[in-house]
Amino acid sequence: MIPYGRQDITPEDIAAVEAVLRSDFLTQGPAVPGFEQALAAYCGVARGVAMNSATSALHVACLALGLGPGDRLWTSPNTFVASANCGLYCGAEVDFVDTDPATYNMSVAALEAKLVRAAAANRLPKVVIPVHFAGQSCEMRAIHALGQRYGFRIVEDASHAVGARYLGEPVGNCRYSDITIFSFHPVKIITTAEGGMAMTNDPALAERMERLRSHGITRDPAAMQGDSDGPWYYQQIELGYNYRLTDLQAALGHSQLQRLDDYVTRRHAIAARYDAALAALPLTTPHQHPDSRSALHLYPVRLHDDARRRPVFEALRAAGIGVNVHYIPVHTQPHYRRLGFQPGDFPEAERYYAGAISLPMFPTLSPAQQDEVVAALTRVLG
Repeated sequence: MIPYGRQDITPEDIAAVEAVLRSDFLTQGPAVPGFEQALAAYCGVARGVAMNSATSALHVACLALGLGPGDRLWTSPNTFVASANCGLYCGAEVDFVDTDPATYNMSVAALEAKLVRAAAANRLPKVVIPVHFAGQSCEMRAIHALGQRYGFRIVEDASHAVGARYLGEPVGNCRYSDITIFSFHPVKIITTAEGGMAMTNDPALAERMERLRSHGITRDPAAMQGDSDGPWYYQQIELGYNYRLTDLQAALGHSQLQRLDDYVTRRHAIAARYDAALAALPLTTPHQHPDSRSALHLYPVRLHDDARRRPVFEALRAAGIGVNVHYIPVHTQPHYRRLGFQPGDFPEAERYYAGAISLPMFPTLSPAQQDEVVAALTRVLG
């Protein structure tokens, strides 16, 4: 089976993890801040706060921005459920903004129209989470301008987009957002096995996220309420969580970071080869917005005949091609149906989903494997 995505682990990665295993710290040691500082420098952002998953990072980011009961969070329906669930974790109301028909990212036009209606009803969002689907940045400059006009905070869900660029600058620099979230799951661009990181230029947000990822505890006397009992003393000053990343994971991520640009370059070469090989088939290949250089976490194609998606999917799986579908629109999930959402609420996301198939895309995909994918798809669609 050729999987749709997979990690690439090198001897250097193994050596980095082994060095931590032989060190004094398996967790809460120097490897985590080392990884945070290295990725922050790569992105050109002030701070990185590593956590045990991007889901945890999304949750903590929302908490740090003060999201809570009575507030509203908007995100894209074309995403994994975590992009919306983080709002529910905080007790907020979650809603969605339909997608752009070309990029499958949050539509700026749909966002603006929804904001106009929400302002008239006094129901504006406190937080908007644009999702950089498949590794391509949303139109963040326009979304940021709307945030300035309507007063919402912005968290970029860049789980797919570490190594991507927008307007010539690294995604993650937070030029157009309060916080950016990365994921390091094994099928992502670089991996820590499980893990994520929140990037920000705001020191107060960074400090609160650091505290929230570790039980809400501080050892800083300046942050404590009342006097310290001694050098051993700590205080839990708010309800936090155990969302810490281990030093083992951080060492793996730091090692992988050295190859990030090479990985993205290789993904672009694979995508260009797919684009050429699939040009005559009855499907749409991924659109690349001129303002963005995607990290190409995914290579989703869209069949022209939606009715063929299931038989095509099943035939490819039977042929040993590990295709997948990204994503089932979040608002159609049973949990969100119970919250009042219905099929038809976000028609553009639903139209995309109806014909979408993600083809194998990972940096070690060989030309022979890619030829096998193309040949199988050609046979099935022929």
